[in-house]
Amino acid sequence: MSILFQSIEQGFYQSQSLLPIATLDFNDLLSKQSLQSFTRIAVWLFAVWPLLIFTSGALRKTLGRRVTPQTGMLVAKSLSYIGGLIIFFAVLREAGFKISTLLGAAGVAGIAFGFAAQTSLSNLISGIFLMLERPFQVGDLLEIAGTRGFVVSIDLLSVKMRTGDNKLVRLPNEAVIKGQVINYTHYPIRRLDLNIGVAYKEDIRSVMKILREVADENPYCLDEPTPVVTISGLGDSSVNFRVGAWFVREDFINLKDSLVPDIKERFDAEGIEIPFPNRTITIRKEDAEADTKADFPMSFEVSDEAPTT
Repeated sequence: MSILFQSIEQGFYQSQSLLPIATLDFNDLLSKQSLQSFTRIAVWLFAVWPLLIFTSGALRKTLGRRVTPQTGMLVAKSLSYIGGLIIFFAVLREAGFKISTLLGAAGVAGIAFGFAAQTSLSNLISGIFLMLERPFQVGDLLEIAGTRGFVVSIDLLSVKMRTGDNKLVRLPNEAVIKGQVINYTHYPIRRLDLNIGVAYKEDIRSVMKILREVADENPYCLDEPTPVVTISGLGDSSVNFRVGAWFVREDFINLKDSLVPDIKERFDAEGIEIPFPNRTITIRKEDAEADTKADFPMSFEVSDEAPTT
């Protein structure tokens, strides 16, 4: 028991050495040195800290315009984290804490925290690789793990995206590094591929010519590279074509919403038939007579085939 009480007493005195400000009386608080310490703490908190926030924001906007938004965000956050740590330790030192003792205790706690936060450390390392490699940047349209959206921020632990229906999606950096990332806005131009089927009775060369003309007349389709029209295959009920139209990446919706109606209207004007599934029901006479006494009055066969003209 005596050993236990000695350990408790020793721990109490060590805690008192870490927090000397708690042992100050009222006269010590009113001393000149204490007032100077309080003044310096106020300067750190109410002058240096707001200045750090303002500087980080200004640096982020400046670098975002001159370099890339991702670089501006990274530099600004690094400055905020480093500056915040400096202000934190400066305030503790002015308050009377022993920084060396705190750093030693933080080192021991850091080892235990490292084992407990392996996932966060993995995301942190993955975030550093993402920022060095830069496969995408803020504002790009990505598809990651089946989620499509615009990049809002690239942080040290995660990537945040805004979906088309205005939802915020947070993806851990480790999942981004390990998974497949599709960047739809990396290149200035893209190609829209449309699969179109026509009836077998139609003339193939005439259909290809009409598809090229429709693509060339569309204002959102680029002249260079030229549109591509190919036969993709022979289906069960149609001859299938593929139309590849190049466009500026900002005109994706405009091209898609205009090219499909243009093709349908031109086919209607030229009398070109677009096949659709047609269901034929065949009733056997002998089966119908045999089933009149059964629970089901008739039997039939169903087959899908292209419409005939």
